[in-house]
Amino acid sequence: MNIILIVSDTLRRDFLGCYGNGWIRTPNIDRLAQESIIFDKAYTASFPTVPHRRDLVTGRYTFTYSDWSPLPLDEKVMADSLRKAGYVTMLIADTLHIFKDGYHFDRGYDGWIWIRGQENDRYSTAPIDYRFPCNTQKLRSPYDSMRQYLRNVSERRYESDYFVARTMTEAARWLEQNRKHERFFLHVDTFDPHEPWDPPRWYVDLYDPGYEGEEVTYPAYGPCNNLTPEELKHTRALYAGEVTMVDSWVGYLLRRVDELGLRENTTIVFTTDHGFYLGERNLIGKSIITESTMSLVPLYSEVAHIPLIIRVPGARPSRNEALVQPPDLMPTILELAEAEAPETMQGTSLLPLVRKENVAWRGLAVSSPSLIHGPIAGQRVSVITKEWFLIYCGQISRALREAPPERRTKIVDGLERLQKITGERPRNELYCLPKDPAQTNDVLNENRDVAEQLHVELVRLLEAMGTRKEVLNYWRRLE
Repeated sequence: MNIILIVSDTLRRDFLGCYGNGWIRTPNIDRLAQESIIFDKAYTASFPTVPHRRDLVTGRYTFTYSDWSPLPLDEKVMADSLRKAGYVTMLIADTLHIFKDGYHFDRGYDGWIWIRGQENDRYSTAPIDYRFPCNTQKLRSPYDSMRQYLRNVSERRYESDYFVARTMTEAARWLEQNRKHERFFLHVDTFDPHEPWDPPRWYVDLYDPGYEGEEVTYPAYGPCNNLTPEELKHTRALYAGEVTMVDSWVGYLLRRVDELGLRENTTIVFTTDHGFYLGERNLIGKSIITESTMSLVPLYSEVAHIPLIIRVPGARPSRNEALVQPPDLMPTILELAEAEAPETMQGTSLLPLVRKENVAWRGLAVSSPSLIHGPIAGQRVSVITKEWFLIYCGQISRALREAPPERRTKIVDGLERLQKITGERPRNELYCLPKDPAQTNDVLNENRDVAEQLHVELVRLLEAMGTRKEVLNYWRRLE
């Protein structure tokens, strides 16, 4: 059994047709979904980009013991296990954060290719002259990330020059050359549709034709009060256009799988790391960022609820309601490969669910940024069941009193900032999902007993994961 894992960064599940979207064109991913097991209750675990990839390659809930940081040499990783089982392993990616500055997420692969130039990748120092797409006050890190990006893409001319196109084309070329290996694992990781959102004009015109205003391609994270209604609508069109471009090039890779005769012996896994706020809750982004500080916002469904689609040859297409998370993918892939699973994994193989076996499954999913610093920047844990969605903010007073005042992090984009709560002090929230799937009506006061029970289960889970006592102390009480 060959295995191809495709990760598309910052892809909102509700922007895909197979998850109910009726206005964005995603025919290729939708076609894959029709042939697959669609997991309707998949939630991210460790947030955001780099912590998620660490969950993916270790099968662990790494938010309990690590931050946005390089992959350590002592972590047992999926590629090593697959190689020991006789697999040829390959990583092809344009997601810069897993490679740059010695992050070592290529570890264990027989080969790897980094498509250079995404976001703030230090790739090009020219041209000297460049033009921002809008007023810089509307942009995130205009003189760091955005300026670097504009230089990186200055020689782009055709759709085939865009990052997702280059990444999927490189993956297809690798398949052409390596399809005769007895077994292979191909990990394809594209940063699109992560911002900046600047797909070819024909994709944007599908969703906002005739727009003539400024294009906020890389919006400043936080409240979207500085955008006009027309600009906010256009940012959604830019993102939607980027999603459709991703779909087009994922489709190109999937067609090559079929054309090369690999369909009947190749499993396809398609997923993302998290979503993005596009005006919901008056937010744009996934945190609140200035040039010097970073404050985290809650991980509601727009960010935490993710797509997960798995096509296994011979398995009947279906939809599955189990609560599943990224740490489950490593044990799933290793079971498919009949590879030895390291004892360090904390996830559970999804294959019994794929086979529709009657198995007991977890009743709780947890999505969270790193917990190791306490809630000093408004870190909140999303605790999710099929009925409830708890936003838990920990013991903020204790964290602010005991934690070092200059705690810094590279979370979100690799640029170092001070962690700091901005705006209103975080509070606990509770939502009843069957009645309120969008989490708009906080019912904590009327259901305090439910919140307390979810918190008990969270602490029990954190203890079972081996969370250090000094970390767990900030999360033991529901204030």
